[in-house]
Amino acid sequence: MNFIEELRWRGMIHDLTPGTEEQFLKEMTSAYIGYDPTSDSLHIGNLASIMMLVHLQRAGHKPFALVGGATGMIGDPSGKSEERNLLDETVLRYNQACIQKQLEKFLNFDCGANSAEMVNNYDWTKDFSFLQFLRDVGKHITVNYMMAKDSVKKRMESGSGISFTEFSYQLVQGYDYCWLYEHKGVKLQMGGSDQWGNILTGTELIRRKLGGDAFALTCPLITKTDGGKFGKTESGNVWLDPQKTSPYKFYQFWLNTSDADASEYIRKFTLLSKEEIENLQAQHNEAPHLRILQKALAVEITLRVHSKEDLQLALEASDILFGKGTAETLMKLPEETLLSVFECVPQSEIAKNELVKSVNIVDFLADMTQIFSSKGEARRMLKEGGVQVNKAKVDESFVMNPDCLLNGKYILIQKGKKNYYLVKAG
Repeated sequence: MNFIEELRWRGMIHDLTPGTEEQFLKEMTSAYIGYDPTSDSLHIGNLASIMMLVHLQRAGHKPFALVGGATGMIGDPSGKSEERNLLDETVLRYNQACIQKQLEKFLNFDCGANSAEMVNNYDWTKDFSFLQFLRDVGKHITVNYMMAKDSVKKRMESGSGISFTEFSYQLVQGYDYCWLYEHKGVKLQMGGSDQWGNILTGTELIRRKLGGDAFALTCPLITKTDGGKFGKTESGNVWLDPQKTSPYKFYQFWLNTSDADASEYIRKFTLLSKEEIENLQAQHNEAPHLRILQKALAVEITLRVHSKEDLQLALEASDILFGKGTAETLMKLPEETLLSVFECVPQSEIAKNELVKSVNIVDFLADMTQIFSSKGEARRMLKEGGVQVNKAKVDESFVMNPDCLLNGKYILIQKGKKNYYLVKAG
């Protein structure tokens, strides 16, 4: 497998320095990507860089994932218009541990010569004095060189200015590359296209300080065809942590992508082969309404990020709204998933103690919740078999009690085929 060719057909190369492809053809090559540890979870905006490391390892090369314990204390000005809040070491260490667990789902950290490695730049900078840094690093890169970077220019032109702390970020990142080159034999740094300037500072520092040849490769920033920001929803980022974004919502994000976006994402975020993707694309083009491309995309990524069990639950939860789900499926849905599935249906509240004495289904539907405008209407539909409680058909003799509560507090009523109501007992 040719690493550069693999990235190229997947549309994952934006820029690369001369000689990069030749380097990979010559020998097993070590490469790294840095991850921001200011959160305890990565999000889908990190998937492109993660998949670059995955393809690197599959091609027989060695991936390094650098968690920026030191640079995370400074803040990268790239793509930002304001100074970033700084985190203390305790929080950063916790975040780093969480990120490593997520990366272990993608990379093999125990497979011999090209095993993935996790490094933390705090380990080689914590005892590096300011005077040492100025003498050993700062003297090799001119202020003119640093000022010419787009990320710095934009901040200067914005009127908000840039602190010395963030201005020095590219030097600190450049030193990371230099340290990894010298101590780990890393010859390539990769990242998003907004990191091109910072990465080149590293290659320049290696050239001037060590007299070595190092390379740079960036992938395009992922965008949405409608102009919206990739990975952002009304509720915020789509996280890899299931506590921050449930597997159901994660699955739904990919399922709801546009045809054009799905065609791009399935190349960049899955390990499906070119032939498999072209076959899926052809099937999708014949029957776009079946959303074959989106379903394949959603399955592949949810399976990789979460688990078979989480994927199955997401699939079952997705079926519920379309009448395919069962009472058993509904009963095992976690509260967050239940609320996600039914977030757009009418909701009402009752007092939980009203169910203790048991309530006839007709009174519940007409008087307590007003799901039906009258008891007569409720009785007619019950007789016709058109009412379900928690996905099970009920008749006029059914009695509501605390055993009906999902997660101890919810009741799902279905009126006809498509009308759902979620009742919360508080």
